[in-house]
Amino acid sequence: MSTPSGKPALVTPPMAQLTAAQVVTGLTGAGYTCGKDSTYAICESGPISVWVLTGKHKRVPVVSLHSIGKVDQAHAAIAKDLPKALETAHVNEVWLVADWFGKQAGKTATKTTIGDWKVDLSAEADSEEPGVHLTLTDKFCTANCQAE
Repeated sequence: MSTPSGKPALVTPPMAQLTAAQVVTGLTGAGYTCGKDSTYAICESGPISVWVLTGKHKRVPVVSLHSIGKVDQAHAAIAKDLPKALETAHVNEVWLVADWFGKQAGKTATKTTIGDWKVDLSAEADSEEPGVHLTLTDKFCTANCQAE
């Protein structure tokens, strides 16, 4: 099975699940500069920040990409970085998420479920910090798995 872009629907063989600490280590190795907020590790590269919910989960419960600025530019920036960030976080549905996200340009809010992930997109044009936010939450997480 493949996506409309011709990419495989799922990474084969499936990538191993990573903890939040392992995801942050991977993002650092991929060129992101990472720091820590109270509950999130925040990794930045150019116009993109990747927020990783920290904790003692067996698999990272939340991966969220943010880009501030004009909505169309922020959407394009996330679309460009999304495959690298999700592959680094070992999200096996990376290409399904990337294809879905690519079709959402111009939408202000939408959500779906792709594989093991609840995917939420929001775009803000008329706020103090306009931009786009894409959050993936592990649908099997049962405790301490709230995105901001």
